[in-house]
This record gives sequence, structure tokens and C-alpha cells, in this order.
Amino acid sequence: MVKRKDATPTERLIVQPDEGVEPVREAIAAARTSLWVKQFTLTEPSLLREIVRAHERGVSVQVMLNPHRSSGDRANDESFARLQRAGVAVAWTNPSFAVTHEKSIVVDSKRAVVATFNLAEKYFTETRDYGIVTDDALHVHEIERCFEADWRREHFEPDDASGLAWSAANSRALMAEFIDTARHRLDVQHPKYVDATILDRLAEAQDRGVHVRILCGGKHGISAWDIPDTFSSLRILKRFGAKVRRQKHPKLHAKLIVVDGGQALVGSMNIDRSAFDLRRELGVFVSDDRGVERLAEVFEHDWHHAEHWEAPDPLAVDSHESGELPHDPDFKHE
Repeated sequence: MVKRKDATPTERLIVQPDEGVEPVREAIAAARTSLWVKQFTLTEPSLLREIVRAHERGVSVQVMLNPHRSSGDRANDESFARLQRAGVAVAWTNPSFAVTHEKSIVVDSKRAVVATFNLAEKYFTETRDYGIVTDDALHVHEIERCFEADWRREHFEPDDASGLAWSAANSRALMAEFIDTARHRLDVQHPKYVDATILDRLAEAQDRGVHVRILCGGKHGISAWDIPDTFSSLRILKRFGAKVRRQKHPKLHAKLIVVDGGQALVGSMNIDRSAFDLRRELGVFVSDDRGVERLAEVFEHDWHHAEHWEAPDPLAVDSHESGELPHDPDFKHE
């Protein structure tokens, strides 16, 4: 993975729930020629209205929505029907993937939004999440290439040097390579730890003297089949010397890795075999000094407000609810 600092390109960071829906609404409202939206969940009313308005003022709008979660739940049916009634070109995402978990917006072929948050009210009001607004031409062009390929149900081959990480293509390898570059500090803010390759890279970083800090969300929002691996992974990392804390407020939905305070990876993919191998996911490497500095500041804030936590024995089911937030049926880590 090439560190790209050459650039006149700019990156603007969105932090949730601090900034709410307005930055996304503004991005959509700015569209003048084209608007391409690919989302795991799109239900926020004001954003749906803004997309329809773009279509009504003559913008070429295309929307792809994920049809169902891995559980079979269908969150986007009403939004799909509403956009269709308004005359917006809307399609379900590429069936080649079990789930499309990507969260991207491209405006006028000049600017893209890549996010960890879904376009649903909860993620603008309750959860720690991030978005990157980029005008880097390589980023924008590659996101458009993937959109076109998924719209046409064609194969997409990403460029490993583009500054983007894609599933199911290169995301595991690029994330592992990114972790391997850490020399002093590695801050990880992720809800799930269900991939042996990434677990190995995190443990190896700690073993070579990197100070590894893990912010997790505990059990909250994790499916029953992901709890054993997540708890076991966190217990293993702690044995290697990594520091682990549980974040409860705001709820942790972000997917963030910061290396040596100088570069970050923000994206939709959880540290999860399915996210790397079976789903359409998108992440962006952030090298803009101000953006990385702000991400590091937010991580530091969340770290200091999180609690020291010992992941329970995965087999000791009676201990799993200790200190956990109440169950929220609408908060699930895909």
C-alpha cells in the first residue's frame, strides 16, 4: 500500500454523532450533473428527499441499495419503492456478493464520500462513526469504476495503489500490510475481531514493540456466532500485551486503524472473514495531516472515556452480559 501525500487533493473528515446528517445532506445537495449512491442502509428521510430533489432538478441520479442483511432482514424496501416512484434510477446491489456493506456517494464525478456509517438516523445520533469526503481523482475514479461494474453485474479489478481497499478483492492484504508498517503505536477502533490473519498481524505488532490499543464495543451488536471469535481474539491480544477497553458511549460502530499517528484506514469492513471474502466493502487510507490528527484526537477521547475490560471466556455464557448496554434490535454489526 503506497502512502500518497503528493497531492493537491483534499480530504474532509466527518465525525459522528458530532456532525449529524448535515454534511451528507450538503454533499448530495451540491450535485449538479451526476449523483451515484451505493449504500447498505438508506432510510434517513431528509437524505431520501435530497436525492429525489437532485433527480427533479435534472441531475443524473443512480442509486444501488443492499437488498437484505445476512439475517434476511430487509431495511431498504420502502426506500427503494419511494425512489422508484419518484423516477430515480434505483437497483439492488450486485448479487455476486452475499451483502453489499459499502457506504459511498459520488458527486459530479469530482467528489466522493466514503463512510463507516449507514444513512439511517441512528448513525447520525447515537454511534461513533466516521466519513471521509475526498476529491482525490484516483479515489473518485475508482469508486465510479466499481459502481459501474456493480450496476452492470461485471467484474471489477481494483488498483492496489489507489489509496482504497476493496472487498472482496484486496482489503485483507492491504489492511495487514498497513498494520505491518506500524513502528511505535497502533490504535484500533473496531467492533469485531473475527479474522485470524489480522489477529496475527496485531499480535505480531505488539510482539515487536508497537504499543497496540484496542477499542471494542464489547458484546453489543455482535451476532451470537461472532462472539466466540471476538472474545477469544481480544483475550489473545491482551496476553500479548495489547491494551483493550470497551466503548459504550457513543456506541462503537466505527472501523478505524491509526498507524503511528500519521496515517489511518477508515472504511465499511469489519475485521471479519466474511467482510474480506464475501461482501462488497470499501475503505480509504487517509494521509491528510489534519484528518489523521482529528481521527487520533477522537480515538484518544474515546479511549479515555472507555472502560478497562476483560473479554469474558467465550464458553462462560452467563458472564457475557456483565456491564453490557441493553439489547438494541436495530444495532447489528454486519
